[in-house]
Amino acid sequence: MSGDFLETIVARTRERVRDLPVVDPAGVQRRHAFASALRGDKIRIIAEIKSASPSAGLIVDDPDVESIARDYQRGGASAISIVTEPEFFRGSQQWVARAGSIGLPVLMKDFVIDRRQLLCGVAAGASAILLLASLLDSDRIRESIALLDGYGVDALVEVHDECELDRAIGGGARIIGVNNRNLRDFKVDLATSEMIAVKMPRGVIKVAESGIKTSADVERLRAAGFNAVLVGESLLRQNDRASAVKALTS
Repeated sequence: MSGDFLETIVARTRERVRDLPVVDPAGVQRRHAFASALRGDKIRIIAEIKSASPSAGLIVDDPDVESIARDYQRGGASAISIVTEPEFFRGSQQWVARAGSIGLPVLMKDFVIDRRQLLCGVAAGASAILLLASLLDSDRIRESIALLDGYGVDALVEVHDECELDRAIGGGARIIGVNNRNLRDFKVDLATSEMIAVKMPRGVIKVAESGIKTSADVERLRAAGFNAVLVGESLLRQNDRASAVKALTS
């Protein structure tokens, strides 16, 4: 893919959301299950299911979502992350309910630029929805969190640098994820999480994302104050995914 990846995918997302219906998930109340699952003394694993990514190419063709989610659950994962973006990540919003059928809270990851995406995610069964501080200013983040709070659904606000962290804090984010992968050139550095963690407010649930492959990586991030890590590609490529999840916290 040529040019700036983030700008390209946002442009295509705008085209995709034009035809989204306005959904009313009346009666939904998820009681902030995602946030609850990430609290506690030990570091938590959010295990991700995705079919592909621009940086890695095809990872799992037509994944058996329920089977993978059960493997992650057996390994001790506290939550499941589902990448639903259909074009560049080959995901599907239908996977949210399929993953949720095993009983763990599910984070829906897409490039959210419209409130209709939030409502569709809630209706699909998400316990949490990703908000990118690279795409939303503080006011939009605050509005999105308020909308989700009405359904007991959490927002994981993702940042890549201190400027985006300021937006997340200004928007009232209670769960902040630091993506160690630069979405513009795909370089990964765990030091990004370590540098940003020290700037986060007390009481915020801290999640480290991308580039996490070993128990040493997890321990490094735990020592930096993170409550959870989100791991995808390195788990998906394993034959025994349950053991791979378990090995991360061994």
